[in-house]
Amino acid sequence: MAKVLVTGGCGYIGSHCVVDLIHAGHEVTSVDNYMNSSPNVLESIQKITGVLVKNHAVDLCNLPAMDKVFSEVRPNAIIHFAALKSVPESVSKPLLYYRNNLVGVINLLEMQKKFQVKDLIFSSSCSVYGNPSVLPVTEDTPMGIAESPYAHTKQVSEEIMRNFSASHPDFRFIFLRYFNPAGAHDSILMGESPTNEALNLVPVITETAMGKRSQMWIFGDDYDTRDGTCVRDFIHVMDLAAAHTLSLNRMTSTDTTGLEIFNLGTGRGITVKEAIQSFERISNVTLNYKVGPRREGDVISIYSDYTQAAKLLGWKPQRGIDEIMDTAWKWEQVRSKSLSDS
Repeated sequence: MAKVLVTGGCGYIGSHCVVDLIHAGHEVTSVDNYMNSSPNVLESIQKITGVLVKNHAVDLCNLPAMDKVFSEVRPNAIIHFAALKSVPESVSKPLLYYRNNLVGVINLLEMQKKFQVKDLIFSSSCSVYGNPSVLPVTEDTPMGIAESPYAHTKQVSEEIMRNFSASHPDFRFIFLRYFNPAGAHDSILMGESPTNEALNLVPVITETAMGKRSQMWIFGDDYDTRDGTCVRDFIHVMDLAAAHTLSLNRMTSTDTTGLEIFNLGTGRGITVKEAIQSFERISNVTLNYKVGPRREGDVISIYSDYTQAAKLLGWKPQRGIDEIMDTAWKWEQVRSKSLSDS
């Protein structure tokens, strides 16, 4: 059993990972300042696992506050999710993204060094590859030109940790490069619940179907893809969560050292139009959408090769786009009812 500090543990991916970690027998403490999350998720985690997880409502950019957290918790592993993650928002507010995401990483490494926490798993992104010329991408695919400040913060964060790892060879790092997380927990007790405006495709789809939006936009249908819309690799959030637990198990049960990188995706590219068609088929709801101009910061097409994760972590995705849409739609209905009742 590991004593794990999860930064961003009340966020979308972090909360699902907390559930998977608890089910695997690990002790979890969260750090989340609720910038784009809610303390209500702690109740959902307790309902699913029977465990009330303690959260420290602390900003990672506040180094003295983080020092107090580490002094109290004394973790032996860290999983780092806490970062701003909207591509369009990063384009309009680049300094906010650079300050929050990079200072947070630096402070976390300072704490890792001071308290000798040997193992850190970093929530990275396929956006580090830019617009790749060869698909699917592998872990050896070179980093491309970042298409957004958000993507650049992931590239720089990886480089900061890579340099730290080189100078501290007794510390272990795993970078998990996500593709497009979506869907909800099978219990439908929690899912994606952004407190700010939803900008990811799947919650935009479900909010449109629920009537929270009068219509949704497809940003460009003139790309060089099979139907003109962008191609993404959608990965179910619980498949993603399982990879973190397997990564932690690898760190704590093997003699691995240094730094490892794993892509986490299904290996299948889905266009925006195909994602919409999947939702309409699953829900029997016809979406009101229009096609608009391309959106700055969007990568044209990307999907993964997850061979490395399958080989070394024993991981493979269990769910596809239809399961993603099914759980996301069920969650949207539960969430909307809860909001209307409150």
